[in-house]
Amino acid sequence: METILKSAKKTVVISPDNPTRIIGERINPTGKKRLAASLLEGSLEIVEKEALEQIEAGADILDVNVGAASVDEVDMLPKAVKLVMETVDVPICIDSADPNALRAALEMHREMAPEGKPLINSVNGEEERLELILPLVAEYKAAVIGLAMDDDGIPDTAEKRFAVAKKIVDRAGALGIPPEDIVIDCLALTVGADSKAGLITLGAIDMVRSELGVNMTLGASNVSFGLPEREVINWAFLAMAIQLGLNAPIVDAAKVREAILAADLLLGRDDYSMRYIKAYKKRIKK
Repeated sequence: METILKSAKKTVVISPDNPTRIIGERINPTGKKRLAASLLEGSLEIVEKEALEQIEAGADILDVNVGAASVDEVDMLPKAVKLVMETVDVPICIDSADPNALRAALEMHREMAPEGKPLINSVNGEEERLELILPLVAEYKAAVIGLAMDDDGIPDTAEKRFAVAKKIVDRAGALGIPPEDIVIDCLALTVGADSKAGLITLGAIDMVRSELGVNMTLGASNVSFGLPEREVINWAFLAMAIQLGLNAPIVDAAKVREAILAADLLLGRDDYSMRYIKAYKKRIKK
């Protein structure tokens, strides 16, 4: 199953048969005081800098989020999308909880790339979100991330998360949105609070791959929150999740790309180790 995303100049295909695609997470003001402050002032200088640095680090798709306190997302999100699309040529993941901001950004994306196809972040199994977001996905012929949570919150078992994922795929299908345009996020929670949290997420990923066959994303670094040497945990978790079916994680490319390349290499997705070696040579030249 292929999820096809397009910018004005570049197409990225997310598929079990392709190398893992990296969605760069850093254009997001959550936990980033400087970025939040600059957005509040109407400045996109840091957004431009982050876009360039993430592409240099190996991101294939860029998540664009301007959701900070007192920021007018309806105004700022399309501006940020426009700037990122003018700065780099990769597909965009438009990230907002505000349907009006999503629509404004989708209009901008259509203006900048009439034949393009963005990814929307996100919908979930809550009835209100399904009713607000899925019609936008259908109208703009976009792809969308589906979070495995619903009106009762984040399920505490893999089976329940799978059930929410199936609900999203089914409801999207009723609006003519094909399963290849749904990218499921089985949700990573910190093992620092619950030692079984990683296992539940991995179980859900396995079930979604086996039963639904859709492509999957994940905010993988959440699994290590609050623990020392987080990158070690993230590397191990990513490798396990990729083996089970994760193929488009939302991560900081500069911190985890080597681990992702190694996982792809070991899973037979890197002919003659060329991607791994090329990345190594580029890294040691710096």
